[in-house]
Amino acid sequence: MVFVRCDASETFGVAPAAMAEVGMPVAVWDAIDPSSTPPSLEDAGGIVLFGSTYNVEHADEQPFIPVAAALTREAVARGVPYLGVCFGAQLLAHALGADVAKAPQREIGFEPLRPAPAGATDPLLGHLADGDAAFQWHMDTFALPAGATLLVGGDRIPNQAFRVGNAWGMQFHFEVDRPEVALWVGEAEAEEDLGATWGKTGAEILAEAERLGEGAERRGAEVFRRFAALAQAEVRA
Repeated sequence: MVFVRCDASETFGVAPAAMAEVGMPVAVWDAIDPSSTPPSLEDAGGIVLFGSTYNVEHADEQPFIPVAAALTREAVARGVPYLGVCFGAQLLAHALGADVAKAPQREIGFEPLRPAPAGATDPLLGHLADGDAAFQWHMDTFALPAGATLLVGGDRIPNQAFRVGNAWGMQFHFEVDRPEVALWVGEAEAEEDLGATWGKTGAEILAEAERLGEGAERRGAEVFRRFAALAQAEVRA
């Protein structure tokens, strides 16, 4: 399994422990390191591309974005299991020709998920229930690529998770744990007034994490375990 790091503050949250639990080895590609080389997909069981403080609109100024987009398109073309988280979901949509643009409102903190009918039987997200809380931190949203199936919606932003072939994109940060939330909040508060720019203060976000984080972590770890099982099945096929 290849984890793609697209931000210096990415800790991968619950993902490493979940992968270790099912015996899935993990290699990390630091996409933001200009000296790093993109991984070969020849032997990759799957790709998980995580979030970023950059958006796809920064592709001209951030060389890692078009390189990561090319890797994403290659994974989809080869049928290599792909899982995009937040920026990774937007990049998947972008790589497949769908629009990515500013959302009508920003989302931050824990928001309820609304599984679509197809989500109930999805191999990665079938365990989610209506109203389950997931962590959000984004200002952009995506249109669904051609041939994609909507799996999860939201009250504020309608497109929260989709599948196309063996690729999934999820706008919400199902990977974060409470220490990672605290890290991100601390770094952001050093640079901006979260209440003024995002509509929730750091204290409000951390209080949500204390109340809702344990359940979100449990559900997020299950997504990774299911994705690892799917990747292992693809390798055996």
